[in-house]
Amino acid sequence: MIHMKLGQRGIAFLGPCSHILAYVAVCLHPPYPALIVAFIFAGFGNGIADAAWNAWIGGMANANELLGLLHGFYGLGGMLAPLIATALITKAGWEWYEFYYLLAGASFLSLAFSLPAFWSATGSRYREAHSDSYDEVECHGNNINAYTPPVQVNKLMVKLLGKTRMAEALSNRVTWICSIFLAIYAGAEVGLGGWIVTFMINVRHGSPFDSGVTATGFWLGITLGRMILGFVTPRCFKTEKHAVVFYLGCCIGLDLVFWLVPNFYASAIAVAFMGFFLGPLFPAGVVAATKLLPRNLHVAAIGFTSAMGASGASTLPFAVGAIAQAKGVEVLQPFILGVLILCLLVWMCLPSLPRSNIRI
Repeated sequence: MIHMKLGQRGIAFLGPCSHILAYVAVCLHPPYPALIVAFIFAGFGNGIADAAWNAWIGGMANANELLGLLHGFYGLGGMLAPLIATALITKAGWEWYEFYYLLAGASFLSLAFSLPAFWSATGSRYREAHSDSYDEVECHGNNINAYTPPVQVNKLMVKLLGKTRMAEALSNRVTWICSIFLAIYAGAEVGLGGWIVTFMINVRHGSPFDSGVTATGFWLGITLGRMILGFVTPRCFKTEKHAVVFYLGCCIGLDLVFWLVPNFYASAIAVAFMGFFLGPLFPAGVVAATKLLPRNLHVAAIGFTSAMGASGASTLPFAVGAIAQAKGVEVLQPFILGVLILCLLVWMCLPSLPRSNIRI
């Protein structure tokens, strides 16, 4: 709706403004209920930016490389921000909420750069470029079995959502396959990244510092994997489908090492390389969706898949915690192994993808 009414300019304005509103509120150190409301705005800004820029870059030439860089910087922020916050709070004596001064400032910079960049990307331009007519829509590879024409939009979706592009996107099996895949993947990524420190302390008997470094190595692996393997995927594999099968196979093998070799350093190295091969999976899922879906459904479909990824990132780590509370944190390895195998099975349900074309 934002794209149709306000275009990408609306996203470039609303996303950073949502962050500014949230982080300025947190800087004021309000009561706890107000923090919950503030972070709703922060999450809204994250959500619309995540969906919009994934859809935008996913439809470009060399999408694997560009999405790898985009998500690589996402991983870099996820790795650096906790380290900076910890250092400022423990070494410089900052209060926890003072860290949000930096985030508020970064959000102002985001607004200052993104709004001028997309100033001409208005709603009318978006509507003109993304017609509802399938005669005017580019669908990579012309795989007519990969999508459902508007006349076949599921009646239930129309009843729930009206005759909208979201209803059309959710009537499409590609949207659901990519959504389930990314939900499972995100759950594995966040579950492993969130519980690895506890596991390394309690099961591998590492020190708190060394165990914390293991988590940093995992997120560093994700960052490097996204930046490096984004360039490898279109050059060394026939399609993204083949690449993801290989990457998931590597992750499954590394998880077996992590599980069956009871050595702290072996586990730390295996987890770092698991992060490396997990890194490109989210960008590859977005590229697959943009190749198999018509262009006018990219924003709706990728918005939904991004939301499903966020839901997986919140539910599967909770499941790990619930099982760990009953059985111990050593359940982490078999749980992640099962999730990775399930992720591979879901990915295999995708239709065939057209070969990647590298353009200079």
